[in-house]
Amino acid sequence: MEIEGKVWRYGDNIDTDVIIPARYLNSFDPQELASHCMVDIDETFAQTVQAGDIMVGGKNFGCGSSREHAPVAIKASGIPVIIAANFARIFYRNGINIGLPLLEIGDAVDKIKAGDKLRVNIATGTIENLSTGDVFHSQPLPGFIQDIAKAGGLINYIKEKK
Repeated sequence: MEIEGKVWRYGDNIDTDVIIPARYLNSFDPQELASHCMVDIDETFAQTVQAGDIMVGGKNFGCGSSREHAPVAIKASGIPVIIAANFARIFYRNGINIGLPLLEIGDAVDKIKAGDKLRVNIATGTIENLSTGDVFHSQPLPGFIQDIAKAGGLINYIKEKK
């Protein structure tokens, strides 16, 4: 699966309360959550993100509470993949559970800037920066995790297996 999109770039330690502030957690409707995604650090994100755009973060992306609302809000915004130096483990697991691929590339993430255009191959873990020509490699997601993402999340994956 290949994805091309514009980069929305964020820094280190982006926590779940920044991704979707607690004051908006009275809903679990994905589109309602998406309308408030990143509002406290980037007021333009929810209104201008395009389906297929790619979110890129620094170290410890998704730290904080274990709420599933955070990856749900990002995915519902149209983001098909997140790339970061590394992810908080519970956020990583929640992303997998909802079918949102997450790729870690360590300090190489510093070479990706806001507005760059990336081509991401989920199957191989290859990330091409079409704006600069740089190529990065992430550990590819295991086949069954790719299957979970293709199914739209763990629940759909399990339903398909029955």
